[in-house]
Amino acid sequence: MRDVTLGQYFPCDSVLHRLDPRLKIVSLITFIVLTFCTFNFCSLGVVAALVIAVVALSNVPLKMYLKSLKVIIIIVVITSILNLFYGQGEPIFEWWIFKVTLAGIYNAIFVCARIICLILFSSALTFTTTPNDLTDALERLMKPLTVFHIKVHEIAMMMTIALRFVPTLLEETDKIMAAQKARGADMESGNLITRVKALIPVLVPLFVSSFRRAYELAVAMECRCYQGGKGRTRMKQLKLHKRDYICMAVSLLVIAGVILCNIFLPQIH
Repeated sequence: MRDVTLGQYFPCDSVLHRLDPRLKIVSLITFIVLTFCTFNFCSLGVVAALVIAVVALSNVPLKMYLKSLKVIIIIVVITSILNLFYGQGEPIFEWWIFKVTLAGIYNAIFVCARIICLILFSSALTFTTTPNDLTDALERLMKPLTVFHIKVHEIAMMMTIALRFVPTLLEETDKIMAAQKARGADMESGNLITRVKALIPVLVPLFVSSFRRAYELAVAMECRCYQGGKGRTRMKQLKLHKRDYICMAVSLLVIAGVILCNIFLPQIH
């Protein structure tokens, strides 16, 4: 539980921290699409170079990014193993119905690198952007939806609150598990079904605590006369600066590099 970094903000002074949050959200969406549009190792290398630059410029300790990878390492391993058996060509290893080829090994490495790049870039967004900035950015980006009478402010607020309380709930889960273990509960031995049953005494107080926190938050917002986004002013005005335009230019160069690599270099099969 202590290794989950989703929703955590790491305060420090860096170029990424000072970027416009709207630009960071749009860049993340663009990066996700771009990562799935890489079809060879050269285009993936361009994306990986961007990820390395983002991690370096964020001034966030590397151990924070490694923690974010540690949570999904099992998914990465399973996905890589499955992709080993999807490849054409002469088999290097063959047993029963399983066949490993050189193309399959390339596929496994390729998919693994894709997932790692996505996790690192997504982590950089939450590490360098406060929940308040995320709320403002989401509301500004979804503002055109107000034409269809969609409550953009409330949606952005709910998304940000949910993201904000992920670390809090994980910390609460860790405390409940420690308390249960102190009372003699065994959560680490036995088969899978036994371990799942052992989590029931953890889930019940966790749900109770979650509903209590939600109720307290609702009362606090009502006491402050919160009525949604209608007629609200903003303390912080979002404006694009020179560094934001430089970031846009770099993003366009990366997109162009990926497209050129996909066009002029062979794809992985």
